[in-house]
Amino acid sequence: MPLLPRLQLFEFLDQPWLPAPLRRGEVDYLRVVLDRMRPYDSVAPQLAELLRTAGTDRVVDLCSGSGGPWRTLLPALRAVHDRAEVVLTDLHPNPGQELPPGAHYRDTPVDATRIPEELTGVRTLFEGLHHFPPERARALLADAAARSVPIAAFELTQRSLPYLLGQLLLVVPLVWGFTPLIRPVRWWRLVLTYLVPIIPLLVLWDGVVSSLRTYAPADLERLTTGLGADGGYRWSSGTQSVKGMVITYLIGQPERTRQEGA
Repeated sequence: MPLLPRLQLFEFLDQPWLPAPLRRGEVDYLRVVLDRMRPYDSVAPQLAELLRTAGTDRVVDLCSGSGGPWRTLLPALRAVHDRAEVVLTDLHPNPGQELPPGAHYRDTPVDATRIPEELTGVRTLFEGLHHFPPERARALLADAAARSVPIAAFELTQRSLPYLLGQLLLVVPLVWGFTPLIRPVRWWRLVLTYLVPIIPLLVLWDGVVSSLRTYAPADLERLTTGLGADGGYRWSSGTQSVKGMVITYLIGQPERTRQEGA
């Protein structure tokens, strides 16, 4: 399917000046959608294999926002790697999350392009890589390769016209439909969703922009060309279908772990 041109537009969630209620309203909606749809539970076996071959039990999740998919993904991961744990990080941390056992939200800001030395483990990004322009995305990936750290990035958005049209038609009704499921119920959320629908419009804008920023597998191949090749670091990318949705993935790992896991 032909792809739309990739455009590095801005998302409101990336802006430090976004008022807290609007940021909370958008991330809470995204959280409840992930919790109900559970699209990323399917990648648990891939993550378990990365942990096993890397000889670690820790995942360091980047750009975690409201906790990403980990409320359901970590129990699924522990079902196949029972010692797994995850440290969630974000440039704008939101640590007051209800998380499953084995998950910890770091309450100090973490820039995904400058990860502190003490944060060791398999790195993951869920709906995060598209936030970075090509030069910064390549730097983020190059750092993982230079340190011989496995990294896995996953995206649900697609840079296609049918996907974009679907968002334009469905996002606002979906926000209206999922908002009653968000707990606790807040008066300001109801006002900003139904009476003055700023939150649905923010979600729609950021969703459309996310689609236009998404890296397709061919883009990911170009981003990773030559990264870590001299040190035996290898990349794989592609798509997989889950529950009628398409997940685009990028996985990088040292060649020695691929051989050990073969």
